[in-house]
Amino acid sequence: MAIYHLCIKIISRGKGKSAVAASAYRSGEKIKNEYDGTVHDFTRKGGIAHTEIILPQNASQKFSDRETLWNSVEKIEKSKNSQLAREIEIALPKELDREKQIGLVREYVKENFVKVGMCADISLHDKNDGNPHCHIMLTMRPLNEDKTWGAKSKKEYIFDEKGEKVKLKNGNYKTIKIDTVDWNEQEKSEEWRKAWADSTNQYLEENSIQKKVDHRSYQRQGIEQIPTIHLGVSATQMEKKGIATDRGNINREIKHQNKILKEIARRIKALLNWIRGIGKEEKAEIENIKSTLPPKENLLSVFENLIRKKADSNNTDLEKYVKSYQFLKEKNIASLSELKESIVILRDKNYKTTRAIKDTEKKIDGKVQLIDQAEKYLKHKDIYKVYTKLKKNKQDTFYNEHTAEISLFESAKKYLKEHLGESKTLNISKWKSEVITLRKEKDSLYSQIIDLRKEVEQAESVRNCIEKLLQEKRGLSQEKKNELEI
Repeated sequence: MAIYHLCIKIISRGKGKSAVAASAYRSGEKIKNEYDGTVHDFTRKGGIAHTEIILPQNASQKFSDRETLWNSVEKIEKSKNSQLAREIEIALPKELDREKQIGLVREYVKENFVKVGMCADISLHDKNDGNPHCHIMLTMRPLNEDKTWGAKSKKEYIFDEKGEKVKLKNGNYKTIKIDTVDWNEQEKSEEWRKAWADSTNQYLEENSIQKKVDHRSYQRQGIEQIPTIHLGVSATQMEKKGIATDRGNINREIKHQNKILKEIARRIKALLNWIRGIGKEEKAEIENIKSTLPPKENLLSVFENLIRKKADSNNTDLEKYVKSYQFLKEKNIASLSELKESIVILRDKNYKTTRAIKDTEKKIDGKVQLIDQAEKYLKHKDIYKVYTKLKKNKQDTFYNEHTAEISLFESAKKYLKEHLGESKTLNISKWKSEVITLRKEKDSLYSQIIDLRKEVEQAESVRNCIEKLLQEKRGLSQEKKNELEI
């Protein structure tokens, strides 16, 4: 199934990142960072399916070499907190073969980034784990016509109402910073996200694949749904073999919950469509029924009157009318407009609770990921220490024997560095306690969803009773009409 994933990040020196290191890791190459002298060697990294650099017309051809390109970026950026590169990570449609995946990425990059002056470094990753994806590293400075790096921004003077420069107390003139390109504007992110969805859908359609992706969130699509969590390589492989995993069980639970949420949303929509669709004639019929009762009586009185009549005739629908009456009385609903308002409240409550479940599930997933990575870090820490202390001529043999352990440790170390921030403490017991609390919160929210479904059932019962009431009214009217005709 084609999925949509596009994540935009900034590689910043201020966060301890390096454009050279990032490029070396993503391309699986060995590159020296001339800025700090560090050599980044990722030639042992697997899963690199394709790499290439695409340049705009006014770029030096020397930049076709990624070591030259990113060292040039590192050199031009003088500040200790400089933004070095923009990275866009995208999921590739599994339905397309490798050649078409590369063609899709290449066209997307040329049209959206290279065309406006960015240099693009592309790396496609595929470990045959069902998660083919691509990393696109982009330069953040424009290029001048002479192929040198241009400025990211410029200063412009601010003028007063007389057209004169505004002078500050220190003797300098007041200026404003203006970006030389619009690449950092908020709208661009949305534009690039939509462009990837459009490009992907075009490729899928051209290859007769009846699937589509959507760049909008579930909320923006109007879909009340909780996203499933990422299984990971090991869990995916185990699930394929028919072995249930904790993460697989979580996804099965989420899918079950989504089924209920979808059902509730559908039923609420049907109720709203029904009440909106009641025409003037039907409303007039209900008013006529009410008019036979004492003045100032309302919908509750209609049901009270019906219950008395049904009780006298031992009607089998009596229980339904009683339950509907109890629902109306409990909610203090005295008219069709108030019934509609009550259903709208149910809809909003359903959406709000769904969002709360979604946010809680996201927090749970984050904590579980931290626990998982921390445990891997501690488990393989000793082996990695042995590996780093070995002499260079012995490291290769040791690495080949312990590739999995070393790779898992390095991956866990990278993840923890990115997600722990300033804190370097592995509070596994604390995180596990937080997961238990969050799961209790989620269970409580889910019980609210089940209660909400019962309210929807009660509203449906009221609808069915009103429809039956109108049918009976129309039947009596038709009988009278037939009598008059006779």
